[in-house]
Amino acid sequence: MRVLITGGAGFIGANFVHQTVADYPDARVTVLDKLTYAGNPASLADVTDRVALVEGDIADADVVDPLVRDSDVVVHFAAESHNDNSLNDPSPFVTTNLIGTFTLLEAVRRHGVRYHHISTDEVYGDLELDDPAKFTEQTPYNPSSPYSSTKAGSDLLVRAWVRSFGVEATISNCSNNYGPYQHIEKFIPRQITNLIDGVRPKLYGAGQNVRDWIHVRDHNTAVWRIIEQGRTGETYLIGADGEKNNKEVVELILELMGHDPHDYEHVADRPGHDLRYAIDNTRLREELGWEPQFKDFRSGLEDTIAWYRDNESWWRPQKAAVEAKYAAQGQ
Repeated sequence: MRVLITGGAGFIGANFVHQTVADYPDARVTVLDKLTYAGNPASLADVTDRVALVEGDIADADVVDPLVRDSDVVVHFAAESHNDNSLNDPSPFVTTNLIGTFTLLEAVRRHGVRYHHISTDEVYGDLELDDPAKFTEQTPYNPSSPYSSTKAGSDLLVRAWVRSFGVEATISNCSNNYGPYQHIEKFIPRQITNLIDGVRPKLYGAGQNVRDWIHVRDHNTAVWRIIEQGRTGETYLIGADGEKNNKEVVELILELMGHDPHDYEHVADRPGHDLRYAIDNTRLREELGWEPQFKDFRSGLEDTIAWYRDNESWWRPQKAAVEAKYAAQGQ
């Protein structure tokens, strides 16, 4: 099996590469990654003997076409995915998330290659904090940022290419991932690495915003289940029933790392900060028989903290620059 993984040097993609190499020892894996701030070749250092890393842009058809032609399945993780950056400059999000997806779709169309599209629950907008509802595959799209709107647009391109041209494709929309190899500017790894450095965690606003957390390994086992058993043209929501508000997350990190759970400071909330995301994973469980390995958020967070403690050489080179950027923003 020849697998092309776009964005395979990023957080979720790199974990997917590691799982693919471990679970499919005969697979030939190629990673296509632009190696922007979120792409880190060090995340693939342990598998360089099994993986071909190609530095390139998914919006460049001359790069994409031969790689797709030489593949049996394309798994598309590559995306501009930073909400705050999308507010400052939406243009890279349009180029990567829309033009890049179009370029890949045209290539898999030409060469008859199986395609799986990784997306986000943010395409659905957000839910009220006291709303018992969860996102389902039938929830209307209601994106609230340039990032989520371009991801919504890319999903719609995939659906159109399935219907119009018969492309063999599936889509998954996932809740918030956490785990190894996540850039330390992100919420959970920033708090963990700050505590390792003796710095109090920081919490946006009152910390009432809710995210539906899933360990990245559970997300990626679901992706493989969809690739192997999912129905062409269908969308599957990936979540692990991990709803926690940000305040609960910070307090649990503090507790698990041996600190007073209330020893954190508040900083100004982000603009356009969505209230709540929540995934209904019924189709994934009932149709494909998937179950998460980490049955509760606490066990997944313990695993994640242990990884960051044990892999300081991976995140340390990024830390000073990340904190300098946040300090300049008063965060």
